[in-house]
Amino acid sequence: VQLQAFGGGLVQAGGSLRLSCAASGRTFSSNAMGWFRQAPGKEREFVAAISKSGRSTDYADSVKGRFTISRDNAKNTVYLQMNSLKPEDTAVYYCAQSTLAYSSIVVTNYDYWGQGTLVTVSS
Repeated sequence: VQLQAFGGGLVQAGGSLRLSCAASGRTFSSNAMGWFRQAPGKEREFVAAISKSGRSTDYADSVKGRFTISRDNAKNTVYLQMNSLKPEDTAVYYCAQSTLAYSSIVVTNYDYWGQGTLVTVSS
């Protein structure tokens, strides 16, 4: 399985970015997908997850109401729309594919990871 995330960049606080993650190598529609992030000096943390069908989603409290995860199974792609960005959202963002069909916030339920894309939010 290969996951390639892109769409990161530098944005001012209050701005928006859309991350994409293209998957190949395993039937995309069979597995839930997730986004995690890791800020400098901090542990990797859960951001959002989506079930294999896209009907169920989970979000970290810190991003609820600002971020939206979605997927297009026809394109083998998962997205993370990030609005109202804050400096504390600055991190490397990773997409990951779950071993499960339903969305999960548990990092150990994800077995394949993308290379990460850097999001920097300036104040």
